[in-house]
Formats: sequence, structure tokens, C-alpha cells
Amino acid sequence: MNCNKTIKKALNIAIPFVLGGAILWWMYRDYDFKKMEDTLVHGMNWGWMLFSLIFGITAQMFRGIRWKQTLEPLGEHPKIMDCIHAIFISYACSLVIPRSGEVTRCGVLTKYDGVSFPKALGTVVTERIIDSLLLLIIIIAVILWQLTVFDSFFDTTGTNIEDTLRGFTTTGYIVTAICAVITICFLCIAMKRFTFMNKVKEAFDNMKAGVMSLKDVKNKWLFAFYTIAIWLSYFIHYWTTFNCFEFTQNLGFTVAIVSFIVGSISVIVPTPNGAGPWHFAVKTIFILYGVAAGNAETFVLIVFAVQTALVPILGIYSTIMLGLRSNDEITKHFESQQNNL
Repeated sequence: MNCNKTIKKALNIAIPFVLGGAILWWMYRDYDFKKMEDTLVHGMNWGWMLFSLIFGITAQMFRGIRWKQTLEPLGEHPKIMDCIHAIFISYACSLVIPRSGEVTRCGVLTKYDGVSFPKALGTVVTERIIDSLLLLIIIIAVILWQLTVFDSFFDTTGTNIEDTLRGFTTTGYIVTAICAVITICFLCIAMKRFTFMNKVKEAFDNMKAGVMSLKDVKNKWLFAFYTIAIWLSYFIHYWTTFNCFEFTQNLGFTVAIVSFIVGSISVIVPTPNGAGPWHFAVKTIFILYGVAAGNAETFVLIVFAVQTALVPILGIYSTIMLGLRSNDEITKHFESQQNNL
């Protein structure tokens, strides 16, 4: 049994790397890497690249500050820097195990600030919902604005939503719905039979409290500001890299926002930091806007590598900073937390 669990965990880690690696190999199997070397040494403005990293940091800092704001209505008062450190560490962990960052950052605050893990996880769910809604609004607006380009993108990548839906008959929809209902009913019955149902219910209630914490946030306008600041930082983090290369510096805002949105959608595929799907999506958009394939491949390869390198650096920094905190300091903070309750 333990062997099966070990194999399952190993596969969960290995499959995203294999998937991302396979896409990258397919994309760059005929690529001349000497071109990238020449670009790195002679054809790139490193000043702009380093400048872009500032916004990669601010995006994560705003996320940490916003997280503290959602925790406060639940009676949790972690330090701002601990929230930021937790975010830095979570992104670094997600590079190793995709999607593990959400759990990791909650664990960090539980360890160093005594924050309830289920409540923290609930606020993370809240954040994801808000971010997804904002991103969805931006996606719809950009697609409507650049409908012709997205139509070409779907044709180029072989994605045709109409053909996919056409494959479903009325019977198919009915059978799918019935299967979904049966599955939900089966899960409900099975969960009631578990002896730890009370603990599960308690954890669920805490998570629900975290999700509902948004309605009790003191300054909702400030929350909205942090949310916009997060995504604006991500966008500037990406857009400023256009100034690093001669073949992208004149592309303009339209190409930047369209490729940013498509790239953001592509990272849904569970590979480390979106490696592979992001490269393919952004490269395809660049080509549709007239950028040579070789130049597009060079751009996505360098930008992704440099900006991704920032993630483990921040994670290591935060791990060290938290590790330097003494047990007495942590204990005092726990006591102050209890006094605030």
C-alpha cells in the first residue's frame, strides 16, 4: 500500500515535468540554440529585463498584503511580511510540485503565526475566485476586441470549439448529466459513512468561513486596489520585456495584452510554472502578429527562463528569513494572536 502511495506521489511530480518537457522538446527540436546565445550576449537589453523583475516581486507582495486583509475578519492577524514570505515560498514550491503552493503558504502561516490552516485555505479559495472572475472579464473583453486574431489562433492550434460541441448528441448530454448526478450522490453517501465525517465537516466549515470572509473585509476598495495591482504588476512584468529585443520593442500594447491573456490561460495546464504550454501559446500569438518564428521562440525561451529564475530566489530568501526567527519571537506572536481573540 505504501509502495502504491509512493508511486502515485512520484507520478504526480513527474508527469507535469514530462508533459512540459515534451512540449518544449517538440517546439525546440529544430531550434538553433546558438541564436539564443548570441541574443543573450549581443542582442538583448538586460536593463529592461532586470527592471521587469521588480514588477514580478510587487505582484507577489500585493498578493501577500491582500491575503492578510482577507484573514483579518476571521480573527487571524499574521504579520504582513510573513504573508509575503509565504507567497514567495508557495510560488517556489509550485515549481517543484505544480499547484502545491496554495497548501504550502497556508502551512507557513500556521507554523509561524498560528493561523488556522482551514481558514487560511478558505481565503485562498476566495482569492482564486476573485482572480478568476477578474481574469475572465479581461479575457472576454480582449477576445471581443481582437476576435479575428483569436479565431486565427484557434485555427492555427487546431482547436475548434464548435466541432467539439458538435460531437455531443442530445443523448450524450443526458448520459453525461446522469453520470454526474450519480457520482455526486455516491460521494455524498460514501462521505457520511466515514468515521471522521465530523472532522471533515469542521474543516469544511472553517474553509467556508474563509471563503465568506470577503464580505467582512473592512476596506473593500482597498481589496479591489490590491487585486488590480496584482494583475497590473503581472502584465507590466511581462510587457516591459518587449523592450529587451529589437524584434519585439515596436509590437505595442495590443500584442502585449493579447499574448499575456493567452499565456495566462495556457498555464492552466499543470506543468511547472506553465512551462511548455505558455511558450507555445505566446509564440503562436507572436507569429499571428507577424513576428518571425525563430524570434518568437527566442523571446519566450529567454523571458520565461529569466523570470522563472526569480521565483526560487525569492523562495530561498523567504525561507532563510523565516528560519532566522527565534522560537521566542514566534511564541510571543502566538500570544499576541490569542490576546486579539
